[in-house]
Amino acid sequence: MSYTQTDITALKSAIAKGASQVRIGDEQVTFRSLAEMRSILAEMEAELAGPTAPSLQHYPQFVDRP
Repeated sequence: MSYTQTDITALKSAIAKGASQVRIGDEQVTFRSLAEMRSILAEMEAELAGPTAPSLQHYPQFVDRP
């Protein structure tokens, strides 16, 4: 599912109010705990932020020494 800034704002608002239900997109979602809400919020923010910087891969170089 693609999240929007509106979805993130709605979830943050629900967390601030202490609510356990929030409308995300066209669905009414009931969360089991605050920890679950925070976990989903982090996932939503990461998805909206897009890909992070590319990972730097290091390959060993073997050098023949006399």
